Amino acid sequence: MIEVKDLWKNLEGFSLKGINLKVINGEYFVILGPIGSGKTLLLETIAGFHYPEKGSIFIDGNEVTFLPPEKRSIGFVYQDYLLFPHLKVKENIQFGLKIRKYSKLEIEKRTKELAETLKISHLLDRYPKTLSGGEQQKVALARALAPNPKVLLLDEPLSALDAETKEALMYELKQIHKELKTTTIHVTHDRSEAIQLADKIGVMIDGKIIQIDSPEGLFSRPKNCQLASFLGFENIIKGIIESKKEGMAIVNIDGKRIEVILNNEGYNVGDEVFVCIRPENIAIFKGKVEKTSMRNKFDGIIKSILSLGALRKIEVDCGFKLTSYITKTSMEELELKVGDKINLCFKATCVHLIKSSHKELGVNH
Repeated sequence: MIEVKDLWKNLEGFSLKGINLKVINGEYFVILGPIGSGKTLLLETIAGFHYPEKGSIFIDGNEVTFLPPEKRSIGFVYQDYLLFPHLKVKENIQFGLKIRKYSKLEIEKRTKELAETLKISHLLDRYPKTLSGGEQQKVALARALAPNPKVLLLDEPLSALDAETKEALMYELKQIHKELKTTTIHVTHDRSEAIQLADKIGVMIDGKIIQIDSPEGLFSRPKNCQLASFLGFENIIKGIIESKKEGMAIVNIDGKRIEVILNNEGYNVGDEVFVCIRPENIAIFKGKVEKTSMRNKFDGIIKSILSLGALRKIEVDCGFKLTSYITKTSMEELELKVGDKINLCFKATCVHLIKSSHKELGVNH
């Protein structure tokens, strides 16, 4: 297990601010956050490349806060691979084993095992410069795993790869983790990467861990508006709870009413709240709405249509602004264009409420 307690670190004017987290043995833990939020600094401090001004780091119950990196049993992989260009793939993988004075038999056995696990046996006699980005990252991963570390730290390991290679390597990372069960902390700014890989996610913004949860819990129940916005809730609208009954609430937004299934009992009539809805959870209908189980129905006028590859982002004025994502095919079938009158529908279960705070910024009023 990795445990970080009240960790503070200042480096070149940027600070980690009271970081607390626990990663249980065998867990794949993702630290998700925007670029510049301190993710790499946290990873490097856990690895021992920096010592904190305050706080403690434990691995398997042993404090390692001020131990040098080589005493922590940690494997580290950066996004730019950092392979030794003058060494063959086999020699790169074996580098840490030789430093730790493994026997020749152990070195060969471990190299063969990892090469087979990562499907790079055919690359062992090649040099890094002859490899693709995905192949180089696999070699870097094999080198980090070779000494059988207690903890594997991955710093944006997929960010330099093209989409197809990234998707393939994500799948392989999942399979490798399933097989080896190495406790892993993976840093990324990519939401889809975090969702696909993580057992648990900690979101980091401005040097702080804001929330730790399962992928499902985090992406459906963010604790504040800043986090909701980062996690893809493009509809964040201020309102007041008008009524509440049996786990349901009605939120009044400038005379319009939204039905909500309450996600906890901490809400009361009269509370100011933010209504948060993912754009992909809002359905668009042109003309009369057919029979639907969706409790929330609004009519409105399309204000803009933005192309996002296979998707279209539709912004609608229905007394307040709502944004929906639909496929290009659906848009063409509905023959949607700016200025059209349409209907929007979404389920009460798709609405997440956040209590209003004067600190909440960047929302629709």
